[in-house]
Order: sequence, then C-alpha cells, then structure tokens
Amino acid sequence: MLPIRDVIPSRTTPFVTMALIAINVAVFLAMPGSDTPEYEPFLRAWGLTPAAFTWPAVVTAMFVHAGFGHLFSNMLFLWIFGDNVEDRVGHLRFLVFYGLCGLAAALLQVGIERGSTVPMVGASGAIAGVLGAYLIMFPQSRVLTFVFVTFLEVPASLLLGLWFATQLLSGIGALAVVRPEDMGGVAFWAHAGGFAAGASLVLLFRRPERMRVEWWDQVAG
Repeated sequence: MLPIRDVIPSRTTPFVTMALIAINVAVFLAMPGSDTPEYEPFLRAWGLTPAAFTWPAVVTAMFVHAGFGHLFSNMLFLWIFGDNVEDRVGHLRFLVFYGLCGLAAALLQVGIERGSTVPMVGASGAIAGVLGAYLIMFPQSRVLTFVFVTFLEVPASLLLGLWFATQLLSGIGALAVVRPEDMGGVAFWAHAGGFAAGASLVLLFRRPERMRVEWWDQVAG
C-alpha cells in the first residue's frame, strides 16, 4: 500500500517539514554514487554503526539514505503526515519532537544490535515517530492509498496500525539472527521504537488549542 495524501488540511505552512525534506534531498544529491568506491566509506563516516556508537552519528545518520527508493518512501511519509503533526504542535516543538523520536529509534536499534558493524542510515526512525503522533491525534482520519491497481481511502488507524504491527513482528523475527556480523538490513526496531516514542511524546508536545479544527466538516462538505 502506497499512501498518496491524507484528508486533513493543514492550517499553517509546514516550514520544518519542508526544511527537513530539503536537507535530506540535498544530502542525497551530494552523496557519492552507490557504484563508486567512496560510497561505503561515506556511509560509515556519516551513518550510525552500533558497534562504534557515537552521539554525532545519531544525528548525521538521520539525513543519509542508501538509495533513491529509500529516500523517496521516507520523504513521502514525512510530507503526508508531517504537516499535520507540525501544525498541531508548532514549528519549533515539532523539530524537537522529530529529533527526540529519531534519538529514541536509534538507541533502541543500537541496544538490540549493539554488536553490528553495519551502519544504520535514514530518517525512518524519526518519521515513524511522526506516524505514531498522527495516529494518536487523528485516529479517524483517512488516507488516499494506492492498493494494487486502484486508489482507496483507508482509515489512518488501519494503515498506520498495520505498518506498526509489520515493523514490530519483523523486528521480533530479526531477533533470530544471533551473530553480530549477520545483523543489519532494515532497522525494524528503530521503526517500532520511533513509532512508540512518537505516540507517547505527542501527548506532551501537542497544543490543545490547535487540536480544535473542523476538518471533518470541510472534508464531508
């Protein structure tokens, strides 16, 4: 299922969401190509390697992506769901929220794969936090989604709930890998951890006065 857009209008310009997307795209365009000898050293220099953990790498890894598909899917989810979360918590608070979700996601993945020598890259842990926040604030929303060969409006609770369950179950399955050198690939626990962090933190970050919006009447009309 590929989400296209949600039904909730944003009342403010999502400056932080747009800036995050711009930075991620700029970093990707500046990266060496995957077919060049500089590619792997770049990932190791700026990605987060659990076996060689550093705090700066937690931040830099959130802006590095391993390929166009990786970048596109992450930025698509951030664009669809990030504007509404930013609208309801405020610009600066959203930036802090995003960073904390990324931090929580990275720490959980590192804790589980602490012996791995494979660098972790991507904004998906932080974006998973945005998805968790969206689910808490807008459980009755709908998302226009491309499913196989057609477009359907899928309840956000169903779409995001299934996404979280998939990440959690995949993470549990990945625990069967016991050798550190075999770890790596998709950071399922970062996704699940970021989602849980976002769903929890948004209760502190959201601004109640911004939650009162007659979006359902606008959509229904």
